[in-house]
Amino acid sequence: MQPEDARYLKRKVKGGSIDVHPTEKALVVNYELEATILGELGDPMLGERKECQKIIRLRNLNSTTDVAALAREVVDKCKLIHPSKLPEVEQLLYYLQNRKESAPSKGEKKGQLTGKLNDPPPYEGTELDELANVNDIDDYIEYLYEDIPEKVKGTALILQLARNPDNLEELLQNETVLGALARVLREDWKKSVELSTNIIYVFFCFSSFSQFHGVIAHFKIGALVMSIVEHELKRHDLWQEELSKKKKAADVNHTDPSYKKDFDRSYKKYQSLLKKQDQLLRVSFYLLLNLAEDAKVELKMKNKNVIPMLVKTLDRDNYELLILVVSFLKKLSIFVENKTEMSESQIIEKLAKLVPCDHEDLLNITLRLLLNLSFDTDLRNKMVKLGLLPKLVSLINNENHRVIVLCLLYHISMDDKAKSMFTYTDCIPIVMKMILECQEERVDPELIALGINLACTKRNAQIICEGSGLKLLMRRAFKFKDPLLMKMIRNISQHDGPIKNAFVDYISDLANVIKSYDDEEFVIESLGILGNLTIPDLDYELLLKEYDLVPWIKERLQPGAAEDDMVLEVVILVGTVTSDDSCAAMLAESGIIQNLIELLNAKQEDDEIVCQIVYVFYQMVFHQATREVIVKKTQAPAYLIDLMHDKNAEIRKVCDNTLDIISEFDEEWAKKIQLEKFRWHNSQWLEMVESRQMDDSDGLMYGDEGYGPYIQESDILDRPDLFYGHPGAYEDGELIDGAVSPEYMDEYGMVNGDYVGHHGSPMYDSYSQDPYEQHGQGHVSFTVDDEEVDQYGRPMSIYGGAVDEYGRPVQDYQGQYYGYGYHERR
Repeated sequence: MQPEDARYLKRKVKGGSIDVHPTEKALVVNYELEATILGELGDPMLGERKECQKIIRLRNLNSTTDVAALAREVVDKCKLIHPSKLPEVEQLLYYLQNRKESAPSKGEKKGQLTGKLNDPPPYEGTELDELANVNDIDDYIEYLYEDIPEKVKGTALILQLARNPDNLEELLQNETVLGALARVLREDWKKSVELSTNIIYVFFCFSSFSQFHGVIAHFKIGALVMSIVEHELKRHDLWQEELSKKKKAADVNHTDPSYKKDFDRSYKKYQSLLKKQDQLLRVSFYLLLNLAEDAKVELKMKNKNVIPMLVKTLDRDNYELLILVVSFLKKLSIFVENKTEMSESQIIEKLAKLVPCDHEDLLNITLRLLLNLSFDTDLRNKMVKLGLLPKLVSLINNENHRVIVLCLLYHISMDDKAKSMFTYTDCIPIVMKMILECQEERVDPELIALGINLACTKRNAQIICEGSGLKLLMRRAFKFKDPLLMKMIRNISQHDGPIKNAFVDYISDLANVIKSYDDEEFVIESLGILGNLTIPDLDYELLLKEYDLVPWIKERLQPGAAEDDMVLEVVILVGTVTSDDSCAAMLAESGIIQNLIELLNAKQEDDEIVCQIVYVFYQMVFHQATREVIVKKTQAPAYLIDLMHDKNAEIRKVCDNTLDIISEFDEEWAKKIQLEKFRWHNSQWLEMVESRQMDDSDGLMYGDEGYGPYIQESDILDRPDLFYGHPGAYEDGELIDGAVSPEYMDEYGMVNGDYVGHHGSPMYDSYSQDPYEQHGQGHVSFTVDDEEVDQYGRPMSIYGGAVDEYGRPVQDYQGQYYGYGYHERR
């Protein structure tokens, strides 16, 4: 068919069924539209059929409405309904009249979850009797140059077209329409809420498709809409302030009915304005949410304070608006900077009011936002403080929100302070019931993760074990071989008292798991439970012999024989069983200490394994039977000395305790340990002494004969000449307060390179026999009696001569000292 052959267009409308609207007071008329293109001779050349609907809204329909009269009016005005269908229309109106009111603002019924954002519904200003036609777009543009009522009508007709996605391309190709709409919005948005809403709604329709975002950015609609939202929120504050004043005046003048009438009139006006403003805010935020798909645009919105605007809007009561706002906040909350700004805006306080609520979609999206925020410790604590914990627990049984609530509770349970709060809720019984009644082999990870955290607190563990709780958990764990459930049981086993004693009945089962099960994760958790059972009366030796665990333990302790997690649990088990002296002796005789030393060499970078190995040594030196073996027959003490100054505080602590016990029973090791402690405590001083010796050896004063070394050829503790005053006693080559530095006072009587004399040598006042006195350093000093002075007013020394301000004998011009006869100061 050639385009020039087409001459006529035949349009035929065929009526269809009539239904009631599912949520609104309206009738839905279905009809079929058939369009046929006729040729010059009237023969059909091309035809197309389309199913259509028309919605007839009945705003005035109420319990007192005359249904028959209204039905006749509907049939007369709507040409799509044949007069023969009058009885059917009347019946449908009667049904609508008696149907219970479905509140659109409350969304779906409780228990129904849609999980999606709905487009803004039609509202006052967009519902016109006139049906928009895309061919009349130029006429609608003309309306935009008239007064406000005509502009509202023109934008409403354009909106009708824009709501159909098929028309967007054609509207976009019209260069005038979007520019005119942007101009009117920029100039007249303060004059009419309906006008602003219509225009923003048109751009919202374009924003639903990413390919049109560039057009919206070209007209700078995003920034303009944010300005409009900010202005509207300020207007709302003024409305509330004015309403509050009138309410207060009505309360004060309660005897004067005029104040009450004035307040009622203002309140009705406020409700009307609020409804229109909610529509505007909803379509505006929806537009911004669509544009925020671009991270750069989202950042610009954040910089223009979109977050405080959204948080402030949470005070509204319109559920659909709240769903949109919370969805927007949820999208923004994935960035730390946004989360921090939300926290500063007191978002948790506002969200706490929405949990729980009757609207399932709003509740679900609110919980998801709380879940994003719960990654922050301070916000989690605030949730607990505001009483959200019992509210969340009450929602566990709601299948629509169960997974999100369990994740939220899991995050809260990570904090030790919050764990104890679960005791005062029904959370633990609910969790136990859900675990035990789970039909799957493996419990849901969110549920069991919460159980694992809750079991870390003793009081919670007691509640879990009440009745047959522990027995049922063990039975399920062994039946399904669930390692996560076993981890929960392991956390229960760490608590002392009756809880730990209850595990005695399951020791045989746990030992059997260790020897016979192939599931390594399950075996690791079983080992962890046995390692936690530090029960004094338990016969560990019998356990090891009955299940022949010693060879199994030695095999796992070979470097590279097992994964680190397995090795760690085996070492912990060894540390537990060595608390029994007979069991410790049996393990020592089997040569397990050497295995541990080799493992220590191989895993020296793993602090946890090293700490547990050191703890095994600590346990073994407690028993006389194993103390001799570990001290005399192994190099374990030497390794402990090396670890004495480890970076890890716990390793240092266990090492010190173990070495203290060794020192009490072995003098030789005690001396080595003491020497090492001295070396470490005085490491800086010793380095200085050694460096001085290296420097002095470069230029000797008396031929090739050097001074004897201070450290290398003798024991430090046997050299009292190395012990002198505190590190501050030597500054810039001068001695302070009578302190003497060994490298400046030698056996030849030289002090700082000067000759002292032949009548005596400097004597030490005293030095401590305890090498650890004075913070680990020996000390020596001369006491100067400053009460006597010579004829020149100089202090007289105890050697019979004058001394300078530092306590040194004063020389004359010939280099001789004033006075002789040095004597020892006792």
